[in-house]
Amino acid sequence: MFSILNLLTVLVFNALSMSLRFLHLHLHGLIRSRNLELGRDSDTGGQTQYVLELVKSLANTSEVDQVDLVTRSINDPKIHNDYSKKEEFIEPGARILRFTFGPDKYLRKELLWPYLDELINNLISYYQKPENKPTWIHAHYADAGYVGVKLSKALNIPLIFTGHSLGREKQRKLLDTGLSENQIEKFYRISKRINAEEQALKHADIVITSTKQESVYQYSQYESFSSEKSKVISPGVDRVKFHHIHSTTETSEIDNMLLPFLKDLTKPPLLAISRAVRRKNIPSLVEAFGRSEKLKRKTNLVLILGCRENISKLDSQQIHVFRQIFEMIDKYNLYGKVAYPKKHMPSNIPELYRWAASRGGLFVNPALTEPFGLTLLEASSCGLPIISTDDGGPQEIQSKCQNGLLFDASDVNKLKIELERGISNNSYWKLWSRNGIEGVHRHFSWDSHVRNYLSILNYQYQKSNMFSHHLVSSKVA
Repeated sequence: MFSILNLLTVLVFNALSMSLRFLHLHLHGLIRSRNLELGRDSDTGGQTQYVLELVKSLANTSEVDQVDLVTRSINDPKIHNDYSKKEEFIEPGARILRFTFGPDKYLRKELLWPYLDELINNLISYYQKPENKPTWIHAHYADAGYVGVKLSKALNIPLIFTGHSLGREKQRKLLDTGLSENQIEKFYRISKRINAEEQALKHADIVITSTKQESVYQYSQYESFSSEKSKVISPGVDRVKFHHIHSTTETSEIDNMLLPFLKDLTKPPLLAISRAVRRKNIPSLVEAFGRSEKLKRKTNLVLILGCRENISKLDSQQIHVFRQIFEMIDKYNLYGKVAYPKKHMPSNIPELYRWAASRGGLFVNPALTEPFGLTLLEASSCGLPIISTDDGGPQEIQSKCQNGLLFDASDVNKLKIELERGISNNSYWKLWSRNGIEGVHRHFSWDSHVRNYLSILNYQYQKSNMFSHHLVSSKVA
């Protein structure tokens, strides 16, 4: 009897798997289908790009019928009206749905907690309709985890959770920088975040991490974490966009962007691309550069820290980071050696990687903590070697790609030493560049990511249904 039910389960699943429907929850920051404003603020970073790419890649598979990406509707004169559109087409089978919760104006993620229950009620009303009901809910980050748990329970739909970065780890790193527990709680609402993560880890059917390190050393800090639920799937890279063949037109465009800052554009650049937030540790990179006569003589430092109109209009954390950077530039008299342009287009990011590679430069990620490090893969895919923090994901990227050097991000002197090593050996640079291109192609494609993703979901579906059918058959017997 069980074998027949087992066979029926597989057959039913195969039929269902041809019309999977996904609901992805990504609630904070700014997300749209094109021209992501990555780095605009502390909430619009690599997670935003990952979620959008995952949604598009899922929609392009034959097993998936529809993917909804749910985010917040924002009507604020300070940001583009794209973010107020209730529905936005991404591509066939994928769309962004924006729901109103809280005030119209844009809010940083730490201020969204009081309004999440309003969103939950709206989502239950919408997704309980049979024509809208998804097969899976995937919640990204703690705020979406809070919503995802309530929605999953109300609609009896399985939940996938990805933390992207975790509150306990962030709290630990911020305490190391000298901030008090009260300061961290006041600004980051860290207790709400950690509680939401505990609930999401407890209720989720699957927890997806980018690296084994996340699972072993970060998620394991939570009482509700189960290693059996944890599945490691490395993010992918769009190799059509991030390729290693540069053009003279691209080089000229980047030269024009950086010309107002740099005295000698021919020097190898040390390129950093990140948000201007404490965790990214950019002031330490500027200090390491300033302490090194060798680096100041042989290289330029290029900092791409999002887009800004006026620093005074940024949030307090970003203002603090920029002030630290400018103090370091002044302290070490780095004028003419450091570039920090106010604006760039999304299309400039792969161009910057290729431009830096064409001049024998390095990509630098000095973050205090790095759950994965998607920019490291992008840079490597463009042939640009890396010098990166040894925290988190970079360890696994380096182990698979052998594309540069790692260092302890809490030690400015070690960063200085590794940067000097990185620019000193041309034969190693060529090896790292070639290894990076080949390693990303072999280990970090979006096709591979989505195949693994769907395979894990398929296995979980069969496992849960086989178990429930076994219980039924036992009762019948």
